[in-house]
Formats: sequence, structure tokens, C-alpha cells
Amino acid sequence: MLTEKNFLFYEWQHTLQSFEVEKASAEQVFTNLIQAYSNPSRHYHTLKHISSVFHTIQSLQAYTQDLAAVQLATWFHDIIYDTQAQDNEEKSAEYACESLSSLGIPLSCLTKVKRLILNTKHHQADDDIDSQVLLDADLAILATNPVDYQEYAHAIRQEYAWMSDSDYIQGRTQVLERFLQRQRIYCTPLIYDKSEQSARANLQAEIQRLNK
Repeated sequence: MLTEKNFLFYEWQHTLQSFEVEKASAEQVFTNLIQAYSNPSRHYHTLKHISSVFHTIQSLQAYTQDLAAVQLATWFHDIIYDTQAQDNEEKSAEYACESLSSLGIPLSCLTKVKRLILNTKHHQADDDIDSQVLLDADLAILATNPVDYQEYAHAIRQEYAWMSDSDYIQGRTQVLERFLQRQRIYCTPLIYDKSEQSARANLQAEIQRLNK
């Protein structure tokens, strides 16, 4: 049975298969990724999250137009994560471009990866199917079973431990309500049909818990 790190190393190698990348350089970038997502300040945006996103993308890859770009964006979309900053996605996109450029990934691919990462800032995919796949995979946690959802919600609260309860409740409620106000949380037909109602129920339940 693959451990999480072994699974991710396999996925990393698989992601780079379509590019001619020097092995030692690829392993160094992978090591940097592992270190970033293993930072003790992270409670949800961890290797487990990246692993979960990859598992969901596997079920959605038939929708993609550029699977390699989606996979590369998955690796880097939360590489920079500071809950007190407003430019995590911009910095993550920049980090991705620098790291992937050092591996010789073509500029055309870097441009796509950058756009995909930036679209995670407000979770808006427009009509870009690759963004829709990445965002649906990133938000798949919202539709998990109620016990795991509460674990996810607790992990997010831990990442914002610096905030007072009142400020967190206000801010978190606004985020959840914005998702509920959308016509659709999920874009791809598969995830929408499977997960939309569960996600909405979980979001409404969290709002109720927050405002008790």
C-alpha cells in the first residue's frame, strides 16, 4: 500500500512524464514542495489536501484539455499559504513559474499553470474547463461526510488561530454564504451531480454552528 508521500512522488513523476526533465532537479523541486506543505503552521492546506485533490482529478481527467497543466497547478496552488496575507495565489503562481522554468517546462505551459493558480483566488473558473476541474477538485472537501467536514472546518479555524472568535465567525460566515449564493458551487457535471447538494448542506450546517 502506497504511503501518502510515495503516492505523491509517483504523481510528481507522472506529472512530469510528458516533459524532458532532469531527474535530480525534479527531485529537488519535489523536496521543496513536501517541505512547504509539511509546515507545522498548516492544518488543512497540507500534503493530505494535495493528495485529495489529485484523487479527485483522476476521476475528472476525461474533462481536461491540458491535464499536465492542471496537475502542475495542483502541486503549486497552495505552495505559499499565509492566512494573514492577501496575495498567496499571486506568490504561488510566481513560485510555480520559477520552479517549473528551472525544470525546462515550456513557457506556454507555465502561462496556463499561472492562470489556473490565479483562478483559485476567488474560485472562479469562467468557461475554462481546466480551471473548472481544478476548482472542483479543490472544493471537493465541501461535500465530504459531516464528520470529515467538521474536521476540515476545525483545521481551517486552526489556520486562523490568530483571529478572535468574533472576527473569524464573521469572516468565515461571509465566505460560506458567498458559496451558497452561487447558482452552482461545482462546474463539472460529474461533481455537480454527485456533490452539489451535500456541499450546500455542509455549508449551511457550518454557518449554523458558527452562529450558535
